[in-house]
Amino acid sequence: MFQFAWPWLLAALPLPLLALLIPPASHPPLAALRVPFFHRIAGAAGTLRPRSRLVLALFIWLLLVIAAARPQWLGEPLELPLTGRDLLLAIDISQSMEIRDMVLDGERTDRLSAVKAVAGRFIARREGDRLGLILFGRNAYLQVPLTFDRETVRILLNEAEPGLAGRETALGDAIALGVKRLRERPEQARMLVLLTDGVSNAGRLEPLKAAELAAASAVRIHTIGVGADKLVIRDLFGSRSVNPSQDLDEETLQQIASLTGGEYFRARDTQALASIYALLDELEPAAREQETFRPVAELYPWPLGTALGLSVLTALTLLVPLRRNPVSA
Repeated sequence: MFQFAWPWLLAALPLPLLALLIPPASHPPLAALRVPFFHRIAGAAGTLRPRSRLVLALFIWLLLVIAAARPQWLGEPLELPLTGRDLLLAIDISQSMEIRDMVLDGERTDRLSAVKAVAGRFIARREGDRLGLILFGRNAYLQVPLTFDRETVRILLNEAEPGLAGRETALGDAIALGVKRLRERPEQARMLVLLTDGVSNAGRLEPLKAAELAAASAVRIHTIGVGADKLVIRDLFGSRSVNPSQDLDEETLQQIASLTGGEYFRARDTQALASIYALLDELEPAAREQETFRPVAELYPWPLGTALGLSVLTALTLLVPLRRNPVSA
């Protein structure tokens, strides 16, 4: 379907007619001057007759006004593949996320790298979902607002580094930020996935108080505690086994999930983390009206380019004869 984006600009079409309403300026008769080479000056004035130049100028004006009104061609409506889910991922990037107690593709790696790999595959499968990303440590930052651009979410997650937002963990602030971004969304579509490996030891808001605010705003929070239960450390005195997740506050994470109607998951390795995201993958999609998209092709370059080309040709018809017939005294 053809349309003008700014059709009101077509009202400028009759503006050249105003020149006919302006009375010509009156001048006192001037003394005549005979020029013996007048025919050469007249020949240098161009090959177009005055009437032809007027018609051409009006046609150029018509093309310029049409281009200014932005002609467009609308394609057929396309239905967007929406499942109705709004998923906001809150990922802990505190200093403890650099502990190397996870195994990825047969090699030991740090927690954040494992989360990036597994969450990246989860994000890639979210076609039709609206995704957002919060990164938090001592402070919480909205890295990506809710969007259909999954590639941007994945890229910015991969660029995160442990300690980038501070060494400590502010669970309450991350939850509050997520609630702020989700409360304007449809009630049945508000979902926050909170992943951390420690205990809340920073921030202005207590995690459980933030969870109560989330429950009051109908935001469902699924919490994930990440980190192995056993890590063998070798030193000068041999090897010893430690629990690298001794600081993980599972009780608080369970309470946050319970208060908001979500679930708590424990990810001790990458396989468990992948299965958790697979479970999240199967969540019931929220009902939402089907949205459509109509591709728009801008057509204004065609009349604009034609007007420019005709203007250049008109100028050349005036200049070429002038060069061929130079006027000399």
